[in-house]
Order: sequence, then structure tokens, then C-alpha cells
Amino acid sequence: MKREILITSDGSTTIYLPDWDEQYHSKHGAIQEAYHVFIKSGFELFCDTDHNKNTQKSIAILEIGFGTGLNAFITFLEGIKHHKKIDYIGVEAYPVIAEEVLKLNYVSELKATAYQSCFNEMHAVSWDEKHLVSADFSLTKRKQFFEEITDENRFDLVYFDAFGAEYQPDLWSECIFLKMYTALKKEGVLVTYCAKGSVRRAMQTVGFAVERLPGPPGKREMLRATKKG
Repeated sequence: MKREILITSDGSTTIYLPDWDEQYHSKHGAIQEAYHVFIKSGFELFCDTDHNKNTQKSIAILEIGFGTGLNAFITFLEGIKHHKKIDYIGVEAYPVIAEEVLKLNYVSELKATAYQSCFNEMHAVSWDEKHLVSADFSLTKRKQFFEEITDENRFDLVYFDAFGAEYQPDLWSECIFLKMYTALKKEGVLVTYCAKGSVRRAMQTVGFAVERLPGPPGKREMLRATKKG
């Protein structure tokens, strides 16, 4: 499938798939979307903020769709800011190639040049092994299909960042969300940019309590699901 580097509305890059007319991140702003959906609506629930006092020192995160590494890198930066120890698992069946990584401008757009080597390392380290990117951030990249996930009661937070349901509906099914529910600890949280009614109902069917939240630029709503059982 043909792939192109696209500049999104906030100046950050993403990978565009012309055959699907779909991209890895929102064309309205890759970085803006990542912060709104995954950090503000997910990660910050486990951090000390003005509206939340959380003493949890470590966070285990599962990302569904490691892709360009943007969500992992932003989480790494936020972990430093909030003094959190993070165990990050990124699942990806079709890894981004090295030539594409070189064209991504996240480090400069985030004004994080001091951590350029950390971003590079996230893409360079071997798959299916745990690596320390820093003393407080471990990364395991799993090269596997989402259907193969078998974790139980392991994660505090899931970033569900698969391609859209209109292109890969099987990834937004009850079967997959049951795997996510099983993988989360009690009171664990899943966040996603998607707000389709069929996706919300699939989450509810497997046991999640689901909230509709204001979406990132270009989207009216997003979903946040919590494991209450």
C-alpha cells in the first residue's frame, strides 16, 4: 500500500495512506490529537494535576497501534514532567520503516531536542524484548496482531489507536474489546479517538462503563471506557 508523509494542521507530521484516504493521526493536528485523547483524557487521570490528586507512582500502559511512536514519546515526556515510572507496551503488526521515521518531526515540534536520542531509540530497539529508554520508562514493542493479545489484569491504561472502524471493523469488535477489558486492572481505563455508536455498544457489551467526551480538533466526541467489574 502506498504511503506518504503528510503535514497536519498543527505542523506535525503523520503517515498518509492514499488508497484508504486515511492517516495514522488526525489531519487536524497529530500532536494536538495525541495530547487531547491519550494524555488529557487518559494519562492525566493517573497524575497529580489541579483537578486530580493521584499518588500512584507507576503506570502500566498498553498501546494498540504503536505506529509512529508519537503517543509513546509524548507519554515519555509527560512521565518526566509528572515524575511517574512507566511500563509501556506498544503493539504493532506492521512497523513503520526507518526511512519514514527520519521524516517525522515530532521531536522538533515538541521542542524536545534534548530527548532526540530517546525517540530514536524507541524505533531502533528490538521487538518483543523489554528495553529501558530511561531509568523510569521501559518500552516493549510487540510485533503481533491485536487478536493475539492475552494479557490479564496487567494494565492501568490502554491507548486504543487502531485505524478507523470503517477500514478495519474487526479491530473495533466485541472480541477485541473483551481482550482489552481482560488486560486492564480493575478501574483501568481505555481511551480512543473513536466515538461511533457501534464501538460504544461493543465496549458496553463486554462490561465497560463508557463516557462520551469532547473530541480533539476536527472531532465532536471521543470515548473513554472504565473497567468497573
